[in-house]
Amino acid sequence: MTLATGVGSWPGDDQAAYTEAVRTVLGELPDLPHLPEIPGRGIGADLTGRALAVVADLGADLQPAGWRLTDAPGIDQRRARSQLGQDLDGLEELAQDHVGPFKVQLAGPWTLAATVEKPRGDRVLSDFGARRDLAQALAEGVRTHVADLRRRLPGVTDLLVQLDEPALPAVMAGAVPTASGFHRHRSVDAPAASEALEWVLAAISEAGGVPLVHSCASDVPVDLLRGAGARGVSVDLGAVDSSAYDALATALEADEWVLLGVVPAVDPDPVPSDSSMTERVLRWLDMLGLEPTERLVVTPTCGLAGASPGWARNALTSARATAASLS
Repeated sequence: MTLATGVGSWPGDDQAAYTEAVRTVLGELPDLPHLPEIPGRGIGADLTGRALAVVADLGADLQPAGWRLTDAPGIDQRRARSQLGQDLDGLEELAQDHVGPFKVQLAGPWTLAATVEKPRGDRVLSDFGARRDLAQALAEGVRTHVADLRRRLPGVTDLLVQLDEPALPAVMAGAVPTASGFHRHRSVDAPAASEALEWVLAAISEAGGVPLVHSCASDVPVDLLRGAGARGVSVDLGAVDSSAYDALATALEADEWVLLGVVPAVDPDPVPSDSSMTERVLRWLDMLGLEPTERLVVTPTCGLAGASPGWARNALTSARATAASLS
């Protein structure tokens, strides 16, 4: 049976929106729900802040230029941790009867390195030692986070843990701007990029989770992600370069998870029919000589934070309908 799920983010700006999002996800995606994220709530709810709420033994605080590492946790990091704990309490209450797979999301080590500053400024990406420390702190924090989720959701079979890496292709291409904006950080080669991912992906596996990596970019390095330990990859089918198709096919044939973004992430005009999205996936599979599998998952093309609440719900409904048609 082909499944459907969401990428992660959801529209809204308060705790009530989070509670409603969890109920919606559990209702619309009963076979593979995910933990919704509400970045519109502000400090600590964004992609970077959410991950910094999980990292172990590293302090951080929000500065005018963005998140920065500090000697001790600042008020913003403490607030992010409190909000994450509150979210997980709510999830535990609402999803206590869920049996089956479940998905959660966190920023990956390279997206964190590209968005967090060192204590004296400039991105962590610019310093080999700092980015190593951040990746290892994320790995240790993820280990604890996954164990906590396992305790809270005892009915979950496969706990899919998705690392969001929107910045990874830019990191490897040397396209991340410096603090001044006049230059670019030096590119990170494949072995170094793989090593940091390996630490975090291995921690997920060791804690009992299934490690996935998501990127909406066109040049997703699928082979590198699989080699680093990812047991699933999430891509935007309309954006990913055709050069990645063979690697995605190999992942499916190896019984790994492949999440295909086909449902628009923002309110479309006109609204595509479920049958047209089903046909699009079938054409892609036919081109590769594959059939739909239980590890093939239909998703929106990216997070739904920019969508209207009505379309966010409809997007999940369409994803489920498309997956059902594939089945």
